[in-house]
Amino acid sequence: MSVRQLTLDELRTILRTSGGVEEGVDLDGDIIDATFEELGYDSLALLEASTNIERTFGVRLDDPTFRDTATPKALMAVVNSQLVPQDR
Repeated sequence: MSVRQLTLDELRTILRTSGGVEEGVDLDGDIIDATFEELGYDSLALLEASTNIERTFGVRLDDPTFRDTATPKALMAVVNSQLVPQDR
């Protein structure tokens, strides 16, 4: 059985829906390691994005965790770690 994971393409869609796209920012480019600040997303847009992610993927992103995920790569890792059982 496979578990649906948050992909970069899905995250791009969520970001566009949550906060739009800042002029001069190409979300279709190489954004994996860009900070959300560099991409023009403020705390309100990121809060909306976290709500959309929680609703879509059934995960819980608390405020400190979400604040500490400064890049799409880090955010995808946090979300996907909650979806895939981790070996201990």
